[in-house]
Amino acid sequence: MPQTKLGLDFILKNPLHLQYYKIVFMKKGSKLGEFEEIVILTVGILGDNAYGVTIKDEIEDRVRREVSVGALQTTLRRLEKKGFLSAKQGDGSASRGGRPKLYFSITPYGKKAIQESRDVRNSLWDALPPGLLNEIA
Repeated sequence: MPQTKLGLDFILKNPLHLQYYKIVFMKKGSKLGEFEEIVILTVGILGDNAYGVTIKDEIEDRVRREVSVGALQTTLRRLEKKGFLSAKQGDGSASRGGRPKLYFSITPYGKKAIQESRDVRNSLWDALPPGLLNEIA
């Protein structure tokens, strides 16, 4: 029987298990935290130029929020482990001492997760009583 290896430290021995994974496991783990949502949206904004430094700079510019390199790297790895982002190495450069940049892109699961997040937020905004925000002084 063919086996399918996923980046989640287990092997699916049967294609039906993959369907179970998509329907049950991903649904349960598809919720995004606030910073995760900001990071994944920023990766989408940057497209082919989404790597650590550009992601950090874009978040700081757009959200006006200071981002530590450690928090960003931890979140990128967590989103990759959840299957929401994929990473690929670029070419090394002399300015980086020969080290390659790690570029990120949104996976189909990641696109689904941000759409679900957007739908939930829109639903909550739509449920606010009319005029509620007019009461802000």
